[in-house]
Amino acid sequence: MIPACFGAKSECLMTSSKDPLLQPFQLKHLTLKNRVMSTAHEPAYSEDGMPTDRYRLYHREKAKGGIALTMTAGSAVVSADSPPAFGNLHAYRDEIVPWLKRLADDCHEYGTAVMIQLTHLGRRTGWNKGDWLPVLAPSPIREPAHRAFPKEAEEWDIDRIIADYVSASERMKEAGLDGIEFEAYGHLMDGFWSPATNRRDDEFGGSLENRMRFSLMVTDAVRKAVGPDFIVGIRMVADEDWEKGFSREEGIEIARRLVASGGVDFLNIIRGHIDHDADLNNVIPIQGMAASPHLDFAGEVRAATRFPVFHAARIADIATARHAIAEGKLDMVGMTRAHIADPHIVRKVMAGEEARIRPCVGATYCLDRIYEGGEALCIHNAATGREAEMPHEIEKAAAKRKAVVIGAGPAGLEAARVLAERGHSVDVLEATGKAGGQINLLTRNPRRKEMIGIIDWRLEELERLGVAIHYDVYAGADEVLEFAPDLVVVATGGIAQSPELEAGEELVTSSWDILAGAVKPESSVLLFDDNGGHQGMSAAEVIANGGADLELVSPERFFAPEMGGMNHVPYARAFAEKDVRVTINTRLKSVRRDGNGLVAVLGSDYAGAVTRERRVAQVVVEHGTMANADLYLELKPLSRNLGTVDYASLIARKQPIPVKNPEAAFDLIRIGDAVSSRNVHAAIYDALRFCSLL
Repeated sequence: MIPACFGAKSECLMTSSKDPLLQPFQLKHLTLKNRVMSTAHEPAYSEDGMPTDRYRLYHREKAKGGIALTMTAGSAVVSADSPPAFGNLHAYRDEIVPWLKRLADDCHEYGTAVMIQLTHLGRRTGWNKGDWLPVLAPSPIREPAHRAFPKEAEEWDIDRIIADYVSASERMKEAGLDGIEFEAYGHLMDGFWSPATNRRDDEFGGSLENRMRFSLMVTDAVRKAVGPDFIVGIRMVADEDWEKGFSREEGIEIARRLVASGGVDFLNIIRGHIDHDADLNNVIPIQGMAASPHLDFAGEVRAATRFPVFHAARIADIATARHAIAEGKLDMVGMTRAHIADPHIVRKVMAGEEARIRPCVGATYCLDRIYEGGEALCIHNAATGREAEMPHEIEKAAAKRKAVVIGAGPAGLEAARVLAERGHSVDVLEATGKAGGQINLLTRNPRRKEMIGIIDWRLEELERLGVAIHYDVYAGADEVLEFAPDLVVVATGGIAQSPELEAGEELVTSSWDILAGAVKPESSVLLFDDNGGHQGMSAAEVIANGGADLELVSPERFFAPEMGGMNHVPYARAFAEKDVRVTINTRLKSVRRDGNGLVAVLGSDYAGAVTRERRVAQVVVEHGTMANADLYLELKPLSRNLGTVDYASLIARKQPIPVKNPEAAFDLIRIGDAVSSRNVHAAIYDALRFCSLL
């Protein structure tokens, strides 16, 4: 453990700054070097339930960036019958100790404290994961999000789970962590607290005293096992904001009783419930929703309990975080998704470079990937989660090059930024009068306007780095070669394409035209989405909000399969409010004109020749993009590598451009949608992985 904020590489210690965020906080014996933390979350970087190198390096980077406290796991499960639904760490296995010790030692070198969140997931998981043991809960009430039907916890279950909490806590202490926190929102502990999930008539049900019995048995047993000098906290819901659950008054009383028990050293406050995706969004807001919606409530809990309070819920900017500390609402402020976007937030604040912090734009690509079975990735920081291969800080190249980047969308701007950080001379050529590419289309949906932060941050960085952007240059080979480059990066993106139809392609409108405002939605619209991402959904939302009678048609088993559950919510809400008809397992086959309207002929991959018709005023289609590759193809025979990329070298982080045409003057790569239709993260990852090697 670190007795204070001291560490071999710590830059913090006691600061003379008057910035509230940079003041130390004393938590019992532990001095946290500033007020910024990353709350517990499960990035799904584990291997076989262990926090191996990828997991360790992810947390180490935040420590390197100056954070005071990083919470691991979200949550580490204490029992084998708490199946890991989110790639959870296995705190019930002894093998976890050396892995966590290495992680903690790495973070301690930078003066960063490390804690872990422990839980039994209760009903918030599935029986067909892990060891296929029955899911249990205080009462046999199904949780819709995970669809398992739990059994009612028996006395022997309660006894063994308490013992599991104790042994897991002892492992965390043995690993040298600075503390633990118990998870109590949507999991087993608070499942006992809530009238919505506890219908028992024994000593664990009914009165608040009975409903708190299990959690107090856990905290008492753990405290006896780990002693008074090991930090123990709880991340707890203090208001379920639910007519079936407990109120804020009862939640604050639960907090008071936990404090009075002596079993916990801090409260990490949550508001809301998480049975459905829509409920989860209210707890963890995404873009288009209010920022820091529960901050004032957390401050009320702090005032009522007079006890250390932590909190995180879309506190994405430094100004809000500073306000939370300065006004006494929080003792430690969680900036969790913000640190996925930029793990060096505190270091930049300390250096007076607050304006250079890469912003979290609220896209929630990170959490959506986790909930859909992937790993957490930031939509516009491709180094997060790839610390072993991708740099957060770009190293200078051995020799300076002259680079030209064509296209000022996310891929082109990232390529220009990385190349300039490498020390190269960079010019960007953009065909239009504005940077942003397809991001400019996404932001035409007012709810997604924060996405422009992806572009704005890069433009500010390019200005700092002295990169020139030449607008209104529709570049051909001659325009590129005028710059005498020795490296050309083609980031020209893609253009909207239609699905292949039997007839009537000339009668359809693209989602791009709708989002750009080039074509107005008509009175009745059929939108066929054969892509499954935000593009079609955003167009559908704009059409629905414009008052059109809309039917959304998808050939998939469910709509928008490329988009996770958290981003599903606002679209589904808009569609429900506007009475949008959603039709799945259906494919647009053809379109024909019928008087002043159109007839869309629909078929199914499951029903052969069976077709149905819809008469509408407008048919809109979304089928991804076709690579805008003309310039690349023009430059390819003139380049030194003839466009060739050595993928094995690229993956191994070696120089990936072979020499195929030694007489040529420049190397050529293309990235992003100029290669094929993908997404923003893929475009930025392309740019970073190539340009950090060149």
